[in-house]
Amino acid sequence: MKMENIKYREHYLKKIEPFMGTSLIKVMTGQRRVGKSYILFQLIELIRKKEAGANVIYINLEDITFDFIRSAKELHAYVVSKCLKDRKNYIFIDEVQEVSEFEKALRSLALDENNDIYVTGSNAKMLSGELATYLGGRYIEFTIYSLSYPEFLQFHELENSDESYGLYTRYGGLPYLMHLKLEDEIVFEYLKSIYSTIVYRDVVSRYALRNTDILERLLLFLADNVGSIFSAKGISDYLKSQRVTLGVNQILTYIDHFANAFIISCVDRYDIVGKRIFEVGNKYYFENLGIRNVITGFKLQDQGKILENIVYNHLLYQGYKVSVGVLEKQEVDFIGEREGEKVYVQVALQLNDETTIQREFGNLLKIEDNYPKIVVSQDLFHGNTYEGIQYLGIRDFLMKVR
Repeated sequence: MKMENIKYREHYLKKIEPFMGTSLIKVMTGQRRVGKSYILFQLIELIRKKEAGANVIYINLEDITFDFIRSAKELHAYVVSKCLKDRKNYIFIDEVQEVSEFEKALRSLALDENNDIYVTGSNAKMLSGELATYLGGRYIEFTIYSLSYPEFLQFHELENSDESYGLYTRYGGLPYLMHLKLEDEIVFEYLKSIYSTIVYRDVVSRYALRNTDILERLLLFLADNVGSIFSAKGISDYLKSQRVTLGVNQILTYIDHFANAFIISCVDRYDIVGKRIFEVGNKYYFENLGIRNVITGFKLQDQGKILENIVYNHLLYQGYKVSVGVLEKQEVDFIGEREGEKVYVQVALQLNDETTIQREFGNLLKIEDNYPKIVVSQDLFHGNTYEGIQYLGIRDFLMKVR
């Protein structure tokens, strides 16, 4: 890999660097093709700059070169055969979930303090439940997302403009797009191939599912209803009206599979006054808008949904845990919580009349705390305030990166 062809993702490198050289296993998870492998390459380069003769062991489990490694014992044996005694060994394993019981190999390798381990995976739950227990206290996880808007501008060498923002909302932020002409025929063909790979490798094949038509009908429903509140029962009733029979439990299972593959995110609703999570009714957003637009098509009438999805994704990128706020019978689009701080965000396509202004700002004004409150709109605003609430144009909001 020629490093001069790689754009650096400093946002993630800064988070990972403090843990380099420690015995903690560095785990990078995220949707396929969001650039996890390239971050590994960048980490390898950083190591080699500091230590010219570093013993770097790189394994890509999607590469046929390594198709002999499919069990924990095989993975462990191969890595040990490449390790040097009494020296630091830098171990990089790409798509580690392809190995059965990989956690056993990682745990064993981590017992040697000379081993500095980095792994990637495309399944959100690969380190949950029993796996987390098995590796308890031995790993730290970093979620890697598609390009943020500032990264998109950097990768494509674009100015911050309405036109650039339009390209971002249409095509999403998969890093490889920097090598393609940003034209519908080219980009959507590429995105279709990525969508198919994710659905068939990370959902259909992984969970041994048969009825792919129902899966795609469900994904189409979710893509068409980004940001809408609905329950599994509501989805089941809708599909039934379309002559598709799918039970509530099956819908919940499929949605869980989609979330594990980083296709969608499920967002809970939070009672701001009662301080509790509602058990019924969630919102769903897509990890990558380009993938979403492949499923349902890019439509101008969906600008409001797309705007909301972009704001949600940016909050995740910033490290916030995000929920939907409920205050009496009104809604606050997003509550972001991070390291003891909190932010409330309301999203409006346009603030072009008094009724809309009163609705969007009024919900936030009812919240009785001193945390920041922001209204984000596609209108062009520059840091204005309304009764103490900041309102920003979407491009200004997206350029704010911690």
